[in-house]
Amino acid sequence: MATADLLVIITEVILWWISYYYFWGSFLDITYVCSVNAVLSRAAKECSVWFTVTFTFDRFVAISCQKLKTKYCTEKTVAVVLATTCILLCLKNVPIYLSYEPVWIIGNVPWGCAVMPSYYTEVGWVTFDWFNSVLTPLLPFALILLLNALTVRHIVVASRVRKGLMGWHKGETRSDPELQSRRKSVILLFTISGSFILLWSVYVIDFLHYKITPDPEDFTDSEFIFQQVGYMLQNLSCCTNTFIYGVTQSKFREQVKRTEKYPVSSIIQLINK
Repeated sequence: MATADLLVIITEVILWWISYYYFWGSFLDITYVCSVNAVLSRAAKECSVWFTVTFTFDRFVAISCQKLKTKYCTEKTVAVVLATTCILLCLKNVPIYLSYEPVWIIGNVPWGCAVMPSYYTEVGWVTFDWFNSVLTPLLPFALILLLNALTVRHIVVASRVRKGLMGWHKGETRSDPELQSRRKSVILLFTISGSFILLWSVYVIDFLHYKITPDPEDFTDSEFIFQQVGYMLQNLSCCTNTFIYGVTQSKFREQVKRTEKYPVSSIIQLINK
């Protein structure tokens, strides 16, 4: 998830928006280059979203499905699921490259990237656009809400049963490592999935408004600002997971420390040799 989020920052924020506003006219604005970057940006963004879904499903299995947990919650399964998800999303976004056309031709070199007018009228492209929108983020919204509801329901029921078996009275609080572990898992789960839903909600509202009442001639300044805020929060959503992990997960913090120390320790070992 952190790697996908980092790729979004590189492709969408740095190579697309910052380049567009501050380095216009660089090689990044050649049609072939910006079209490839558009594909990579869309793929990275969708990987970030669907890795959030797979994380939510993983927590659901680990907490609610004890029999499936031993088979599913393994490093091998995680690698297969993430690799398959990433490959399929990358292949799915290849047609995006064909949807752009140059804005100018200067010295036989195509510059700029503009979406072809046929993208909004041809049945194939319109279907492709709807499929993209449903796949990300409408379907993830529904899946995350459903999985979270099922997970919380299981935790509430299991906690009541556990307290009953341990002879706890209503309103009584004791120290229980198992309940504390479940509580931490729920906090992490809701922090990540809740952040995703909150930050993508503006984009989803704008998308639904655009699809239900498509009237490009009546596009006011307030609607444009609302749309741009949605894009901004959408990109911000891809920045949050790394920080959430850094705050809540001690193992993640330890891995980051080891990564930072590795170059220094390697240089010291090389010098000692």
